[in-house]
Amino acid sequence: MGSLSNESFDEFLDSLKQAGIEIGNERELRERLAEAQRWRYAFSTLVSNGRPLGIHFRDESAGADRNGIHSAFTRFEFPESMESAFAANLGAGH
Repeated sequence: MGSLSNESFDEFLDSLKQAGIEIGNERELRERLAEAQRWRYAFSTLVSNGRPLGIHFRDESAGADRNGIHSAFTRFEFPESMESAFAANLGAGH
């Protein structure tokens, strides 16, 4: 778990994108995570409440790599409940 402090939100977001996730208003998301002291908590909040800011996550092609997504959440030590919330919000509304 010592490596956790060395891993950045940039690496996490890049992992999600490599798994086929499209990030709406990615610039704003990255700026807000960069400002946050606890980026994991900020990410969780923005997954649920980021739509007014244009921040959203989509599996545009319905071909996202579910194992890759799970791997990213596991590697960056998010709770299983956050991964479930993320999956539920994928493509929800516009």
